[in-house]
Amino acid sequence: ELVESIMDVVRKEAENTDCLQGFQLAHSLGGGTGSGLGSLLLSKIREEYPDRILSTYSVVPSPKVSDTVVEPYNAGLSVHQLVETCDATYCIDNEALYDICFRTLKLTNPGYPDLNQLVSAVMFGVSTSLRFPGQLNSDLRK
Repeated sequence: ELVESIMDVVRKEAENTDCLQGFQLAHSLGGGTGSGLGSLLLSKIREEYPDRILSTYSVVPSPKVSDTVVEPYNAGLSVHQLVETCDATYCIDNEALYDICFRTLKLTNPGYPDLNQLVSAVMFGVSTSLRFPGQLNSDLRK
């Protein structure tokens, strides 16, 4: 039921675009929502839009920065779905995000907004050639 309401929103947004190239999903593989619902959502999007690029930015859990004991299991079970469904998956190491915050940005107590800022910088960099015209820029398929 939740997936169908999400897909209704996706359909509505897709209809409002001029040239839909694909979809990007940012999620965590450690939690149940990111791994379970995210995987189901990816398969539904692939069914409805088989000719569009489907890429994910997947935050992979690490033993040092783990909230729950089931994070490795959630990640392991959802990786198969990512491999089967997605055209590109950018794996982001959760521990490396914290290391960047501590060592490079010199933050003493980084929070989720700091980590999300790093992930958004990656997404911004990958999608730059899609958003700005130029001789060397093209879509993700090229």
